Amino acid sequence: MREYATPPTFTISDDDALVRSVYRHARETPELVLFSRLRGEEWVDVTAAEFADLVTGVAKGLIRSGVQRGDRVILLSATRFEWTLLDFAIWAAGAVSVPVYDSSSADQVRWIAEDSGARVAIVETAAHAESFVGTDVRALQIDDAAVEALLAGGAELDDAAVEQRMAAVRVDDLASLVYTSGTTGRPKGCELTHRNFLSEVRGILAASIGEVARPGNRMLTFLPLAHVLARAVSLAMFEAGGAQAHWSNFGTIVGQFGRFRPNVILGVPRVFEKVRDAAAQQAAGSPLKQRIFGFAEATAVEYSEAVDAGGPSLWLRAKHALADRLVYAKLRRVLGGECWWAISGGGALMPRLGHFFRGVGVPIFEGYGLTESTAAHCVNVPGAQRIGSVGQPLGGNAVRIAEDGEIELRGGVVFGGYWNNDTATAAVFDGPWFRTGDLGAIDEDGYLTITGRKKDLLITAGGKNVSPGPLEDRMRSHALVSQAVVVGDGRPFIGALVTVDPDVFATWRAENGRSENTTVADLREDADLRAAVQAVVDDANTTVSHAEAVKRFVILARDLTEESGELTATLKIKRNVVAERFEAEIESLYS
Repeated sequence: MREYATPPTFTISDDDALVRSVYRHARETPELVLFSRLRGEEWVDVTAAEFADLVTGVAKGLIRSGVQRGDRVILLSATRFEWTLLDFAIWAAGAVSVPVYDSSSADQVRWIAEDSGARVAIVETAAHAESFVGTDVRALQIDDAAVEALLAGGAELDDAAVEQRMAAVRVDDLASLVYTSGTTGRPKGCELTHRNFLSEVRGILAASIGEVARPGNRMLTFLPLAHVLARAVSLAMFEAGGAQAHWSNFGTIVGQFGRFRPNVILGVPRVFEKVRDAAAQQAAGSPLKQRIFGFAEATAVEYSEAVDAGGPSLWLRAKHALADRLVYAKLRRVLGGECWWAISGGGALMPRLGHFFRGVGVPIFEGYGLTESTAAHCVNVPGAQRIGSVGQPLGGNAVRIAEDGEIELRGGVVFGGYWNNDTATAAVFDGPWFRTGDLGAIDEDGYLTITGRKKDLLITAGGKNVSPGPLEDRMRSHALVSQAVVVGDGRPFIGALVTVDPDVFATWRAENGRSENTTVADLREDADLRAAVQAVVDDANTTVSHAEAVKRFVILARDLTEESGELTATLKIKRNVVAERFEAEIESLYS
């Protein structure tokens, strides 16, 4: 059993709490700009002093409305300034925030409301508010001036009421109930304390990756703040005094990079895949541009790989300089032109994509963690990056590999248990060690590599154990493929369900002389489209043994989406839903 630990790199006092940084900033640097807030069509700066006043005012409104110390308050909204404001105000009132994805179904919302025992919910829209009809939860709507109503409602209450609530908060008090995204079964509420969050925040800031978080530097927060990774990195940026803006429309995010010129970008792998694919698509209109992009991409990967193998040669440096003028500089401008580096989590980043972005000049530092570990437990950092791994444990954390290959975690970021579910809690702990359900390996320097998901293991009829994740990640790394789901449990061989990226399909259709009115559903059996997907499958099969290789595949008529319930809000595949919904397609692989 291999184990690796990193010594603590920070301190946390018993009376510490997340909300205290709000008032520290206001006291020490009142004019420091912490946010750019969208007001109508304009962006307005929010200083530390102004933000502290808002937090106090909203907290007074919550207290005046009956929120007691320790009460759970649901926060259901897309990413926006008010989300962060309300999160801090809930803590200032001595209460516990319960974030819920704005894409959650009414049934999921009602389950979380019932399980958490919340009596107040702050939601974004009228549609969100309808989820609480017939429950005991009182919903306040952001789009219907909920923040303004709370400020007005608490105006006559003395600030001392908030100060009294905050003075009673201790570092081991519950800060938030964060429900797992629920790829299988009901979501479970993870009990995360102020110590858990502060261990994460200060671990990030004490590492070299935290150097970008400083006053004057900028981050565009666009992932769902209900996701613990986005929230933890946002809290770290706030603690350090960096400036943030919020955006929630993925379709227009690239334009916002140009507007805010972020110094750091946080994303899931699919975000970076889309950026790379968009660059490739722009080059697709001309054979010359395609050759230039192909040359630049190959050079970026070769250059990055050479960095880990003694350094690039003079010839490679010359090629890299040419590719920089032709392609890389333009791509960096798409990301705002001032991005130091990016952080990726929430899923596996293909090593080739990591090498591509590092070669371009925007290294992506991949980390690993779960809701139960308050986001990142391990992370690659500047000066200590091994692409293909998820890095070493942050300060104060330890990782070990059990006899069966399961990854187990220990440290200040690891949660205390699941809300109202002692049975589930007992099942995931071995003493202080949290059993993640993921499979991995640790090298002699403590770098962790993820090899699969224990519960996702497929066992073929021939008894071969197959981890679907690496195959799926490899197939999805190709621009043509949007999603891939590997199947074959109890079957004679491994198969796959494949979806085609809608944007790339439009280009493929034009290049291959197909009518612009044809859809993926129309061309599922088209010989040329199947040949293109077969090439993707063949490439993925080069990474596994013959027994683990995908023997047959079916192209689905449509993409998998969060809206249709097949993906979580963090774009993880809900395998049970996919297996049930596409049962006929799976059976066709084996008929």
